[in-house]
Amino acid sequence: MGSIKVRNPLLSKKLKRTETRLLIIDDNQIRFNQICEQLTANEHRVQAFLLDDIKNFEKQLHLTWDLVIFGRAYDLKVDQALTLIRASQQPNLPLLLLKPDDYDATQYTNYIRKGIYDIVNLDFPERFYFGLIRALSFSRLQQSQEQLMTELENAQIQAQALVEDSNKAVAIIQEGIHVQANEEYLQLFGLKTEDDIIGVPLLDLLQPEDVTDFKFRFKKVSQGQFDHGRFDIHSQNPLLAKQNPLKVEFIAATDDDALQITIDNETSTANVASSAASTSEKPAAKPSTYQLVNRTLAKQPSIANALVVFSLANCPEAIFQADWLTTKNYFANIQTFLKEQTNVPLFTVSNGLVVGLFQAESTAILESKLIGLNSLTKPQLLTVDQHTYPLNLRIGYILLNQDIRDETNFEQLISQGFANALPNPQDQNNSGLALDLSFGESNLNAIESAVVPQSFNEPAIITALRQSLDRGEIHLKYQQLYDKQDTNLYTYEVTSGFIFNNEWKSLSGLIELAEDPELSIKLDRWILVEACKQLHNFITQYPEAKLIVNLNKHVLLQDRSFPEFVSKLITIVGSRLSHPLILQFSEEDISQNLGDAQKQIGLLRQHGAEISLRDFGHSIYSESILKQVDIHYLTLHSALIEKLADDQSTQELQEQLSVYSEIKPIEILLRDLNDMNLFANAWNVDARFIQGDYFQKKLDHLIDVQDQ
Repeated sequence: MGSIKVRNPLLSKKLKRTETRLLIIDDNQIRFNQICEQLTANEHRVQAFLLDDIKNFEKQLHLTWDLVIFGRAYDLKVDQALTLIRASQQPNLPLLLLKPDDYDATQYTNYIRKGIYDIVNLDFPERFYFGLIRALSFSRLQQSQEQLMTELENAQIQAQALVEDSNKAVAIIQEGIHVQANEEYLQLFGLKTEDDIIGVPLLDLLQPEDVTDFKFRFKKVSQGQFDHGRFDIHSQNPLLAKQNPLKVEFIAATDDDALQITIDNETSTANVASSAASTSEKPAAKPSTYQLVNRTLAKQPSIANALVVFSLANCPEAIFQADWLTTKNYFANIQTFLKEQTNVPLFTVSNGLVVGLFQAESTAILESKLIGLNSLTKPQLLTVDQHTYPLNLRIGYILLNQDIRDETNFEQLISQGFANALPNPQDQNNSGLALDLSFGESNLNAIESAVVPQSFNEPAIITALRQSLDRGEIHLKYQQLYDKQDTNLYTYEVTSGFIFNNEWKSLSGLIELAEDPELSIKLDRWILVEACKQLHNFITQYPEAKLIVNLNKHVLLQDRSFPEFVSKLITIVGSRLSHPLILQFSEEDISQNLGDAQKQIGLLRQHGAEISLRDFGHSIYSESILKQVDIHYLTLHSALIEKLADDQSTQELQEQLSVYSEIKPIEILLRDLNDMNLFANAWNVDARFIQGDYFQKKLDHLIDVQDQ
């Protein structure tokens, strides 16, 4: 009896027919050579590039690669590499991790969740090779899909252009029933609007003489056999008497279960040849905006989809008085601003009108995303050539239940979205968050000698601040933290500010505000309520989200009812976490009022809040405060962050952090890591959380940096 030889298709020569392009991150030339030799020995043609620093990695990501293999690097961590890949032109590029020296098998799932394709071991060459070709096969499939999608779209664009040039009658059929039709198709059958044809069976309109033959052909094309899709029929429909025989063609439509029928009418037949010739002479037509939206929907299908329409509520007069370049850049920067704030595919319709495609795995999560956009309707600032200009957005939306049919349908959707306001936070039944912000003098502790009354001659910035608060135009900025332990992925620091004389003013440490405790307390209560509204909404998407909210000293030291206020907020937020709120105060404020601060912090902790100190470590009292105050988080002073600029001072910082850890278990946050060097060096010290523009910028609402 003969034997049957079974061969894994991955081991065939298909993957060897194309050059394999490897981007290898390692500080060891020997391992690089081993990888290349392993592939060469298995008859692969290899082009590989070796690097071990972040700058070269960023440059190389502008080119096309099949795989990234990560070993060790001088100033690049695997988490950073994954983040950079996600932001590149190949966001799905697989990354293989060479087994780290301290690897434990229990870490495997954690690495995979991070985004690593697989962990491979060079000590077992054959297993290493099998792991590599599995990843290579996946990468090639991804690339093929991208290429096929592009080719399909180009074919559809050219077909659509031909249809439009030749005035062909076109309709979409599902299960033998009309669901769409163009103007020419309607005219052919004497109908006025598309509503008149939706739901009408195809047979009722075509009325073929040979019904059996038509049904046989239609069954074949329904099964995907489109070589049977073009044929002539004689119709008994009196409206088509002059058209007989009808030249009919069936092709696949965008939806999997749909067909497109094209009928050459009398006026178009003479034009078909000339249209085809002229189309072939023209350069390939660029896809229209609605086709780009459809392509995105096809590439990343989702259960719930919405088009969000961003437009200008008004335009600053200064823009029209500026030079052309400033005006041009103002409108160009609107899309840049929206891309940072939304992290979704955006499509420019016209100057000042941008459409975003928002997707989610459920209607509840989609609604949560839409509600979060309300904060972008506040007055904003847009930077153009180092000058700031007002930006006032109008935002609306429309749900998408199917692909966009054509340009007319797209215009209708934009019109509906423009007029349809975003869902309101109150729609989520969180009206309980509208807590009373007043506290009254009876609730003020007499820690300071007297509460300074509002002066008729108060500073202009305080007057403007009061007005912004009354109008609800205080801005909260949310910035996501990177957790090195990969457990608290959705922790965000909340800062606040407002626009004064076309400039951004931060509310942390505002000198003039320190002279008005009553306004300071009212402001901090408002900030907490608004932050909790965002959190209440955001936990629909990410139930484990938590906030670090920056506050001033007065609400801690002088507001007697503040602990109860915080307790109510935590209850209404409805988080499944025991401590979703971390209140952050200045180390200097705590140092100057240590006894009272200790007592109030104890009360806040009893009422469910955790406490953090910001600007920590730049005082001779820092270690003493850490010993005496019940806190679990520290955000380091900017002077300490600057030590990450070079290796020697980075080591000094590590020694300082070791002292803090010896005093008590503490979670340390490094903020404002806004360049590549600082972010890279932050991995060399024992701080759990790192944060900065390099990971995610400060945004006006809560989003996950890896969403999309």
